[in-house]
Order: sequence, then C-alpha cells, then structure tokens
Amino acid sequence: MGSMFRSEEVALVQLLLPTASAYNCVSQLGELGLVEFRDLNESVSAFQRRFVVDVRRCEELEKTFTFLREEVQRAGLTLAPPEGTLPAPPPRDLLRIQEETDRLAQELRDVRGNQQALRAQLHQLRLHSAVLGQSHSPPMAADHTEGPFSERTPLLPATRGPHADLKVNFVAGAVEPYKAAALERLLWRACRGFLIASFQETQGQLEDPVTGEPATWMTFVISYWGEQIGQKIRKITDCFHCHVFPYLEQEEARLRTLQQLQQQSQELQEVLGETDRFLSQVLGRVQQLLPPWQVQIHKMKAVYLTLNQCSVNTTHKCLIAEVWCATRDLPTVQQALQSGSSEEGVSAVAHRIPCQDMPPTLIRTNRFTSSFQGIVDAYGVGRYREVNPAPYTIITFPFLFAVMFGDVGHGLLMFLFALAMVLTENCPAVKAAQNEIWQTFFGGRYLLLLMGLFSIYTGFIYNECFSRATTIFPSGWSVAAMANQSGWSDEYLSQHSMLTLNPNITGVFLGPYPFGIDPIWSLATNHLSFLNSFKMKMSVILGVTHMAFGVFLSIFNHVHFGQAHRLLLETLPELIFLLGLFGYLVFLIVYKWVNVSAASASSAPSILIHFINMFLFSQNPTNHLLFHGQEVVQYVLVVLALATVPILLLGTPLYLLRQHRHRRNTQRRPAGRQDEDTDKLLASPDASTLENSWSPDEEKAGSPGDEEAEFVPSEIFMHQAIHTIEFCLGCISNTASYLRLWALSLAHAQLSEVLWAMVMRIGLGMGREIGVAAVVLVPVFAAFAVLTVAILLVMEGLSAFLHALRLHWVEFQNKFYSGTGYKLSPFTFTVDSD
Repeated sequence: MGSMFRSEEVALVQLLLPTASAYNCVSQLGELGLVEFRDLNESVSAFQRRFVVDVRRCEELEKTFTFLREEVQRAGLTLAPPEGTLPAPPPRDLLRIQEETDRLAQELRDVRGNQQALRAQLHQLRLHSAVLGQSHSPPMAADHTEGPFSERTPLLPATRGPHADLKVNFVAGAVEPYKAAALERLLWRACRGFLIASFQETQGQLEDPVTGEPATWMTFVISYWGEQIGQKIRKITDCFHCHVFPYLEQEEARLRTLQQLQQQSQELQEVLGETDRFLSQVLGRVQQLLPPWQVQIHKMKAVYLTLNQCSVNTTHKCLIAEVWCATRDLPTVQQALQSGSSEEGVSAVAHRIPCQDMPPTLIRTNRFTSSFQGIVDAYGVGRYREVNPAPYTIITFPFLFAVMFGDVGHGLLMFLFALAMVLTENCPAVKAAQNEIWQTFFGGRYLLLLMGLFSIYTGFIYNECFSRATTIFPSGWSVAAMANQSGWSDEYLSQHSMLTLNPNITGVFLGPYPFGIDPIWSLATNHLSFLNSFKMKMSVILGVTHMAFGVFLSIFNHVHFGQAHRLLLETLPELIFLLGLFGYLVFLIVYKWVNVSAASASSAPSILIHFINMFLFSQNPTNHLLFHGQEVVQYVLVVLALATVPILLLGTPLYLLRQHRHRRNTQRRPAGRQDEDTDKLLASPDASTLENSWSPDEEKAGSPGDEEAEFVPSEIFMHQAIHTIEFCLGCISNTASYLRLWALSLAHAQLSEVLWAMVMRIGLGMGREIGVAAVVLVPVFAAFAVLTVAILLVMEGLSAFLHALRLHWVEFQNKFYSGTGYKLSPFTFTVDSD
C-alpha cells in the first residue's frame, strides 16, 4: 500500500533484443504486463515498418476467424472460452494455423454451398410435386364418366379451316401468395381473356431454402391457345419470378412424373442429411480449434505491432526498444528477457537510461481501492511522483457524503445493498451482467459500502432513522422539573399551547446528550432553527479543516521535488492566510460551544457579527467580546493575512529570477573550469545517476541548453498572479461552497420528514382496528418503500454523491494536486476483470 500515497518510481529502460529472440522476449513481457513501449518509429509510416507483412497475415486470419465464428453462430452453437493461459504461438506456427484455418473455411464454404444447392433443388422438386398434386381440373381433363361428356370427349367441337391445327397448351408453376392476385389480373388484361387460369394454395407449408422458414405457396395452371399468347404468359411469369414447371396433358403421365419427383425428393433428403452430418463434424472441429486460435493470433498480432515500435541497429542483428517500467519490477523484467532469449544463446540486455521527459504515473490498485482511485483519475491523472489523494479520499469522500445523507435507515439500506454485491462479487452471473447501470453500481460496490456505513454513523449523530428520532440514552431535558417549579396552572396551560423549557430553572437541563442530538429536539417547534445553526457551523468546521489538510499535503510535494523555496514562499503564507481568517472563525465556533452554557445562551454574542467587524476593524457595543483581548487578536490576524498576499504574489517569481541570473553567470566561467567539470561528469561511474534530471517544476521544464530561450519572467509573474488570486478568492468561495453540506443535510431530513408525514402517518391514522389497519398498511407501506428507494436513496443519494465529488475535485484537490500526468499503459495480454 505504500505506492498508494505517491505514484511509484518509473524508469526509462532500453532493451537490446536479438533479432532471433525478439519475438519471444516481447511475448514474455506481454504476459507480465509490466512495461510500456515507446514508439521509436513515429516518423515511419505503418506500411513501411519491419513486421507489416506479419501484421497483415494476422489480420487476414482474423477475417477468416470472423467468418468461422459467424458460421458457428448461424448453426446455433456457441464458442466456449479456452481453458488456461495460452501463450503467443511461435512464428513458425503461423503458417500451420493459416493452412488449417483456410482448409476449414473452404470446407465450410463448400459444404454450405452444396447444402444450399441441395435445399434449392429439393425445394424445386417439392414445388413441382405440389403443382402436379393439386386438383386444378383443367378443361381437357374433366373427370366426368357419366352423361354426354366423358374424360376423352373434347370440350370444343373440332373446327375446320386455317386454325384447325391449334391445340391447347399449359403453363404450370408456383408463386408467392401476395403476388397471385396481381399475376392473375395482369394475365387476364395482357392476354385479353384468351386463357383459362386456376390458382390454388398449397395444402402444406414448404421450407424456404434461403431463410429456412416455412412458407405457403400458390400454385397455378394456365391453359391457352396460340404461340403469341404463350410468349406473353411466359414473359409475365418471368417478371413475377414464378417457378414454372412442365405440365403434361395426360393424367397418367402426370402421376408417373409425380412418383418420380417424390422418389428424387427422398434421395435428396438422404443426401442432405449426410451433408448436414458432415457440416456438424466441420463445425465441431471449428468449435474446438477456433477459441485457442483466436487468443493466440490476437497475442501474435499484438507482439508484431509492438515490434514495429522498435528500431533496428546498424548491424541488423538486434532490435532496440525503449520502455517505461517501475523500478521495483526491473528484476522481473530482466528475468523474463533472459527466459525469452535462452534458446538462442544470446541474452537480451536491459539498462536504464536518462530521460528529460516526464515519466508516466503508476499507482497499483486492488478491488477495494480501484473505485476511489477512479474518482481521483476522473479529475485528472496525477503528475509523476505527486501526492495521491486517493488514500485520503477513502475516508473523506464517504464521510462528506454521509454528512449530507445522514440517516440510519437509509444508510442501512445502502450498506446492505453494497454488502450483497461484495459477497457475490465472485459469482460469474453477477460479473457477466451487461446492464450499464448495474455495472456502474458493481464497480463502486466498496464505495457504496463505506458510504452506507458512514451514513449510519452520521444518522446516529443526527438521531434520525427514516426521519424518526430514537431514545438511546435518557434525554438531557426534564419536563417534570419545569412543571413542578415553574408554577404552571391549569389556566396558564389552557391559554398557552406552546410551552418553553427554561434551562435556568434547576433540574430542567441535566446536561448534554451523551451522543448526537437529543431526541427531545424532534418534538420542539424550533427544531429546524436549532439544526440549521448546528449544521451550518459544522459545515464551516469540516470545510476549513478539509482545505487546510489539502494545503498541508502540498508540503510533501515540495519536499519530495526539492522545492524548499515553495515551502516558505507559498505553503506557509497560504496556511497563514487560510487559518488566520477562516481558522479563526472555526476557533470562535468551538470556543462558543465550549464556554457558553444553555443558561446563558440567550445573551451569547454573535460570531457572524464578530467576523464581519474583524475585517472592518470596528466593534459593535451591543455584541460583547467572547474573550479578553479579542480585538487585538483579530487585528493581528487580519494584518498577517494581508501581509501574506504580496509574499504569495512576488516571492516565487523573484526567487526564480534570482536563480536564473545565478545560473547564467555560472555558465560564463573560464573555459578551464568548465573542462574540469566536464572531466568529472565523464568520469562518473554510473550514467544512470542522471535519470532524475527530470523535474516536475514548471520553471525547470525543457532541456538545460534551452533555459535561456524558455525562461520568460513575464510568464512567471503572470502564472504566480493567477495562482495568488485563485487561492485568496478561493478561500472565501470554497468555504462558502462547503455550506452545501448544511443545505443538503437539511433538505434530506425535511424530505424524509415530508414523506413520512404524507404517507406513513396518514396510513397509520386510517384504521384503529387490527383487521382494517392490516389491510390499509400493506399498500401504504409499499408506497412508502418505493418512494423511499426511488427518491431518498436514488435521487438524493446521487445528488449527495455529485456534491461530495465537487468538494473533492474543486475545494480539496486544487490545493495540492495538479492532475496533469498520464497513466502508465503497459503492454499486456491480460484483461482486468475486477
């Protein structure tokens, strides 16, 4: 946990990877996930890099994997995740995986194509059978055996003349039902009635060869005379995409054809069954081989993309890489490089190099601290080696939330909800939930747990449980003593509906309540006025303490970065300004609480008037002093606070200007002296001592050779002026901003009181009998529970959460936290599932 208070030390490391073992070394580093590679080929196009061909081969394989995955999903099957951890495959296995993948894909394409062709052929046979099997009863084949006409008797008498050789022709087929009416009308109009058409719906549904869904078809038989009419009919049926089949005139021939079609359909079904079984076997092999191949090729592609960021030395025998790595992980990285290059005989080398760039920020988190670190990083990633606010946010954030959300009942519900998520956090079903709202709650389960726990604590202080007060200890006020000693008569009680307890009477006030608010205040008419004063002063105390703690944390930043001048010229004046004005206000509040008793509360002086007169250098005669010498103390504090403003404004710029002139004069020393310093630098036994040449201070940014060009006094003075104005005005506005603790706490309590009065109290007063009360209270309690969860827990909880977030981002973190860094993004194959 030591790294939680400050980001870990990160070093720039140069890796010398032999060409033969570079792939294995990078693969080992990807499994560890400890280093972030820098791109040494930024000026080189992605198409001109060394391993672009390998990357393309991996991308082509991924396209084939996508086709195989879609085929598996099309068959209604699923791909199970691979078991265990699979390393990146050796480069020589890429050709084998590619060949097997192409072979499986080609088999699937061939089998799918054959299956589609067989299904289409079977569909045509079934449609043809349906057309022949329908009883359309064409005019030539009327089934009448009795009477003057028989089956072989022609419908029309034989004619003589030029049209004696005309005979009746047939067009039979099938069409979709929604096209049948339009087809029939168009045939009748185009052929002017020189045809006879019969349309019938198929008795059963036929499976569509493309979609596989059952569909109903409309069969038709059209008889006509003349070749021109026949051409029109064929063109119209082609336009409607009808399936046209040969239709014989004799019934016996049609029956023989129907039997042949049924036999062919059975044979096709058998062939199609064999095709389906073979397809299942191919898909089974895909299910077995595809998941591990996907993982391996994904890792292989990541390795080649990383290798493309490396540069090649002049001899082309090794690759040069630069990585950011935590200092404590360097032995592990060196061991991984040795393991990856052991087979080639030449070990990879890693050594630290100096760098002028700001290193990335690395803060290790776990399941508990990740949500709190996420709150801090949402404002901005911390600068390298800067004080991390997350450890303090673990306590202050839930507490400030609870100040605005203090209620034992509401806090208990939130605590139990978060506790259920914590206890089931390892359940696969809980982790696999895709609902975004649920994922948000689940990611912050430990934050919700502490928020609920702190809300229970502040609820006991406010003595509120669903807006109801509880009597844990005996009350500090005695009504009996007041009634016995005040001389209340029946006439006095009848004329005064409101009675006042006088703490000056002996035995009325027995002392303060042991813990929290006395429950008798819930019955008082001035309950809101009392809580208003108490919570407002409490908000000021918490706000000033929180801000002062933020200024105090800046000391650790200045000490760590070697900026001793900022301790005297910035941090000390800031503390004097903040504590001299608003810290004194906190002192007055606490002093009045301690020294003013309940008996003398009516004549107690006003702190607000004293604080206003402090800035006006005046005194109100009617508002007496709290302690002796108060005026002198106030005058001294105001003078000290005003005196710190020019120090804040001019101290740091003047010091930096003096340091700059001193460095410039030092660079003008004689050449002999410079040669001595150069010899000492070259004789340094370890060049890594220059690794700390980077400084986070803005006035030291840039390389040493560019200090003359980069140091601009006007920018330094402007930057410090903005900082001074922001801090001085921020002390006033930020203190007022903490009054949101008072406002939201009162709003939550009053909203809870209104909900109880408008729902539960009305329900409890509806029925006095046991049966009536039981029937009435069920819907009343259900409505109360729903409104409590929806309004008080969700809406009020979200409001308090956002306000607590603002207090940490704006009022607390801006005192010491810049948030101008960037995270360390290590090259890794693993995915964090927490």
